[in-house]
Amino acid sequence: MAETRYAAVCDRLVNEPRRWLVTGVAGFIGSALLERLLDLGQTVVGLDNFSNGSQDNLDDVLAIHPDARLQFEFHEGDIRDPATCARVCQDVDVILHQAAIGSVPRSIADPAPYHATNVTGFLNMLLAARAAGVRRFVYASSSSVYGDHPGLPKHEDQLGKPLSPYAATKRMNELYGQVFADVYDLEVVGLRYFNVFGRRQDPNGLYAAVIPRWIGNLMHGRPCVIFGDGSNSRDFCYVDNAVQANLLAATAPATACAPVYNVGCNGRTELTQLFTIIRDNLARVRPDVAGAQPVFEAPRTGDIPHSQASIERLATDLGYRPSHEIAAGLAETVAWFAAHPERMAS
Repeated sequence: MAETRYAAVCDRLVNEPRRWLVTGVAGFIGSALLERLLDLGQTVVGLDNFSNGSQDNLDDVLAIHPDARLQFEFHEGDIRDPATCARVCQDVDVILHQAAIGSVPRSIADPAPYHATNVTGFLNMLLAARAAGVRRFVYASSSSVYGDHPGLPKHEDQLGKPLSPYAATKRMNELYGQVFADVYDLEVVGLRYFNVFGRRQDPNGLYAAVIPRWIGNLMHGRPCVIFGDGSNSRDFCYVDNAVQANLLAATAPATACAPVYNVGCNGRTELTQLFTIIRDNLARVRPDVAGAQPVFEAPRTGDIPHSQASIERLATDLGYRPSHEIAAGLAETVAWFAAHPERMAS
């Protein structure tokens, strides 16, 4: 079998290491990026204010790489502070910008912090990257930018009306990214994540993502709530696929990169199916959950009925091939949380 482009990129990075900045490094995706970059012998500067991330995530990665502390330089700070952004961008080759506030429902309840972090903070990072002469700036966008556009699968050039403040902030990121690429010659690539899940994702709190929340609820005998009738579907994307997309976008020739790419698996899983897969995986180590059933409540404002990523552009331009479809990703995720019950609120 021919070597994938991602494998070739990883081999090259081992032989030609770079200095990377990962914002939101203590978060779920940020810590997965840190883990992989340290695997590849890279030097990583990390920034986080611990509003969403956790020291546990960093400790977990550094326990995997106990000799990597000299290659990891951590800064506790906030992207809303321009001086902090300027400090961490110095002498960096590539930025992987993951720092943001997530959750559609929470943005509807309280939109102001979303603009401050996701828009003003994003602009601060672009300005700092430009001033420091950083070559490549890869950032996390979101499938929420498709809004009310009904087409499936979602194609990068077919957007609808944003349905939440969170979606609006991510669309503004894309507009600013395009302007900085066009006006200031900064190499900016956006990644529209589709429901990324996996190890170290926060299972706790009112606005936790559905997969870790349901795993935690099942482990503690709490109900798993489905908003709507369960027919809503999502393109669930395992975190290692998102890591692959980041490294491909960070290393491809500038002439090969589009302004933005979908990151998913080109699949659709209904929420009732998702619940069954999670429950059945967990039942292998926790037989007591085998009979659990979901609870249904009214649909939530801002939720879209269906989401599915066309990944043709990412595959064609950058050689992306998902390493995990949903079944394999959920098996690994459930196993990780079952082995880390301390991560679940009691």
